[in-house]
Amino acid sequence: MEVLRSTGAMRARSQELAAAGRRLALVPTMGALHQGHLALVDAARAQADCVALSIFVNPAQFEDAADLAAYPRCESADLAACRARGVDIAWLPPAAELYPEGAQTWVEVRELQTPLCGRSRPGHFRGVATVVAKLLLAARPQIACFGQKDYQQLALVRRMVRDLHMGVSIIGVPTVREASGLALSSRNALLAKCARPQALSLSRALGAAERACARGEHGREALLHIARGPIAAAGAALDYAELRCPESLAPAPPVLCAPTLLALAAFFPAAAPAQRVRLIDNRILTPAPSARAGRED
Repeated sequence: MEVLRSTGAMRARSQELAAAGRRLALVPTMGALHQGHLALVDAARAQADCVALSIFVNPAQFEDAADLAAYPRCESADLAACRARGVDIAWLPPAAELYPEGAQTWVEVRELQTPLCGRSRPGHFRGVATVVAKLLLAARPQIACFGQKDYQQLALVRRMVRDLHMGVSIIGVPTVREASGLALSSRNALLAKCARPQALSLSRALGAAERACARGEHGREALLHIARGPIAAAGAALDYAELRCPESLAPAPPVLCAPTLLALAAFFPAAAPAQRVRLIDNRILTPAPSARAGRED
């Protein structure tokens, strides 16, 4: 496995691969790798000849300095996981190259960055869009893989790539979960021990709403009420529970008539005193065909 530590080295390697007719896939990460990240590697491997995984904790997407400082960093373990999974290139660009002194260019995806996580994390998605654009422009992959757990991020990156004609195929990879149902996240390591059972309320909420939708409940407010129940019962602090169009993230209609994103975010106690961990999860709810047919009529 090659370990590259500059944007210039990554660009040169990408050019060599392109000249040889080899397809490059990029898996952008912030490290603290878990099986969810490694599933992205597997998806990339199925689509490309060479897989590069970037590790960069992006300061521009943290609105809270304490959150940035607490984000887990474990380079040695991450590189070992990359080697074990067959990553071809581990790319660890320095912040001084991605954000050189005097830099003043930012990327915004105006409508997709404002709802959901964007409402409680102002500036977050400007930081995400900017760093992803920088990584894609430096690495020049043909493919990039992102997890569906961060659904808003995936939708935003797809729109950015489309709007800016970047020529990269964006692959969304299904969420990987623990046997308990908890979505894998680097932030899970920050949870207080007592909070892990509490965090299962997110997957329980998604399951409850999905079952209700499958039974014929297609009312937006009724489904949101069902989803909020397990989170409230667990004593978690809800950030949001919303039903949105999967592509535009526009609010869902009062009665669901097409596949609809149910997105959740909540706060849970952290291992560090007086701090909280914010976790997200989502699922696509698909109304019964009769409901869709009735709307079309």
